[in-house]
Amino acid sequence: MLGRELRTARLVLTPVNWPDLEDMIALKADAGAFGQMLGGVRSRFDTEQEMAEDVAFWARRRIGIFAIRENGRFVGMTGVHERPDGRGLGLRFSIFPWAAGRGLAREAAAAAIRYVLDEGEPRIVAVAKEDNLASRVVLGSIGMRHVDTFERDGNTMFLYEITSG
Repeated sequence: MLGRELRTARLVLTPVNWPDLEDMIALKADAGAFGQMLGGVRSRFDTEQEMAEDVAFWARRRIGIFAIRENGRFVGMTGVHERPDGRGLGLRFSIFPWAAGRGLAREAAAAAIRYVLDEGEPRIVAVAKEDNLASRVVLGSIGMRHVDTFERDGNTMFLYEITSG
């Protein structure tokens, strides 16, 4: 395996890889799971392209996106990628709506940022729409601080960060 398996009280996180493709296609096509993400829901083709990028990122950086499983069942993804807007290493997380409301996103995202900071990355950012309260609650609860606000496509966006210091 390219990276480390992470375990929390309820979850197992593994570096995303090709065997996760069908699960990732389903997640990224789900408007409830991916509608708020930058770029919105994804096609199969887009998800295949992103999988190739994620696998290469793991190989190059030894950090990246994790598949999240609860009792062996795929429930979502979390981890970091290089943000396309140049703001730095960005945290992402998304779980299926049927898995929401039990703190799984918080538990997984917290484990992922701990791993990335422990690997020596000095700073992780995250961006959430002002009205995406669920994501903003998760970001605050895992120690990320709201540090800036900006506009994108007519939406007010909140920039969060956490540093290793």
